Amino acid sequence: MGSPPDPAVEGLEVYCVGGAVRDARLGWPVYDHDWVVVGATPEEMRRRGFRPVGRDFPVFLHPDSHEEYALARTERKAGHGYTGFEVHASPEVTLEEDLARRDLTLNAMAETPEGELIDPYGGLADLASRRLRHVSPAFVEDPLRVLRTARFLARYAGLGFTIAEETRALMAELAASGELTHLVAERVWTETEKALSEPWPEVYFQALDECGALAVLMPELVADREALDEALARLHRLPEEIDASATVRWRWARLVEHLDESARSALAERLRLPKAHAALARQAALTRALREEAEAQAPDGARVLAWLDAIDAWRRGERVAPLVSLVSLDAPALAEDLALAWRLAAQVLPKALVEEGFQGRALGDELARRRRAAIDAALQGD
Repeated sequence: MGSPPDPAVEGLEVYCVGGAVRDARLGWPVYDHDWVVVGATPEEMRRRGFRPVGRDFPVFLHPDSHEEYALARTERKAGHGYTGFEVHASPEVTLEEDLARRDLTLNAMAETPEGELIDPYGGLADLASRRLRHVSPAFVEDPLRVLRTARFLARYAGLGFTIAEETRALMAELAASGELTHLVAERVWTETEKALSEPWPEVYFQALDECGALAVLMPELVADREALDEALARLHRLPEEIDASATVRWRWARLVEHLDESARSALAERLRLPKAHAALARQAALTRALREEAEAQAPDGARVLAWLDAIDAWRRGERVAPLVSLVSLDAPALAEDLALAWRLAAQVLPKALVEEGFQGRALGDELARRRRAAIDAALQGD
């Protein structure tokens, strides 16, 4: 038994497009649907109860499901960057013309409400051959497509997907053209953040590196090729104590933990990185430095105390356990010492010292002295 008629779209020529069509055929979960409407006007959509939400082109929310319905449109390059387009939406624009403006063939398939596939650019064949291929030479008109293609590869690489050679050539052409410099930081970070949440995030950075885009967008990462390879390998080595919602922050921290503070800050500023991501990257870098120093010489209480001060452990104690877990990935014995040192030092509380009569600078000095003594005892096994 079919679904009851939807009065909001009854009589309209509508097609499901994009991710829902692609992922359903890959066997991936489909969480929402995007629709294209052919032959309609904005006035008709509003009359049917749709709410307009598009600023640059006509997109509407369904009055009940709130799914997006966009009027069929074409785009013409008229400037730099991903926003430099003139959009033409009218009842005369066909479905094939709308699909032609999309980036990859696997995103340029459509489906009728009855399930009939419309695939004018060979998306289904590319899905079968596990190939990411551009729809048309207009791919080079939008520099953001370089990042999107790399991100899709990070999602599907484990299924055997590769980027078509001719598409790689266009990505390299875009990287060399200077167009990538016109991308605003927020869009670069949005794509990077999404890539860091994908199953194979390292593939995103490898694909960008291979076409020359990484050197343009994140030059700090390519300054040392060996260090970059090691950083990409770390993306799957995360502390056990973290919540899944923190995965992206931790993957970013692992990616840049080897950079010096100047390089990390420059990269964070260029991408307009969220403060929480930049803060965690700094903590990971400080922890890495402590571990590397310990490889040459066992740390003393002063060094561990300085590390705890630097990560603001006394006010943000929840930071310590995952950072200690990070150390345990490479230096389990050191991690055990740090965990014990933290437990003992955390028991030295300012309130107790105030009750003993310490105040002002003397309170701070005595607090540091006793915490240092507790750490020393832990490190020495007393």
